[in-house]
Amino acid sequence: MMQVRKDHYLDARLSDICISTSAAPTYLPAYHFMNQDDEGNVREFNLIDGGVAANNPALVAISQVTKQIFDENPDFFPTKPMDYGRFLVISIGTGSSKGEQKYNANMASKWGVLGWLLHGGSTPLVDVFTQASADMVDFHISVVFQALHSEENYVRIQDDTLTGTDASVDISTKENLDKLVKIGECLLKKPVSRITIVAFLPSLQEASSSFLLR
Repeated sequence: MMQVRKDHYLDARLSDICISTSAAPTYLPAYHFMNQDDEGNVREFNLIDGGVAANNPALVAISQVTKQIFDENPDFFPTKPMDYGRFLVISIGTGSSKGEQKYNANMASKWGVLGWLLHGGSTPLVDVFTQASADMVDFHISVVFQALHSEENYVRIQDDTLTGTDASVDISTKENLDKLVKIGECLLKKPVSRITIVAFLPSLQEASSSFLLR
């Protein structure tokens, strides 16, 4: 938002932004559009889903807030840039099929290039990269906040138990969207899951809805 105020050509239409950030490789096509600022300068954009770089953008959000504090932006509460103990981070995922455990070492050992790219209607290599990058961000932030004795200031709300079409990213039928709404409502009743530093495994605590009300 701050950069948009300076570089007006970045002030794109919401529809262009949504289509661009949904253009996940192998699922949806890359997106191209043109944008023009108040002075008539035209900028061309060729974009794909930002998940290829930050599938879990929580760390990006923290970095942006830190930058604004460092730049002494008056819109942000005055504090030290690295004082993460003053931050409150609620990271909401879009669901994954990690708990389904679709692959194992015996299966993967027999794959060639095509097997890693496409197997049984899934994309193993894409799944590995996206889930790993998201989990590493969760682990990093968890370690930082626990080290600062501020673990209550960070929560990751994510459903890792999706299966079949529930875990798809390109099925936009009304039936599937309604089902995802119900999954989200049920998720609020499930315990908050926190990563333990030693085992890198989730530990269940209070319900997500209770945490958000706090």
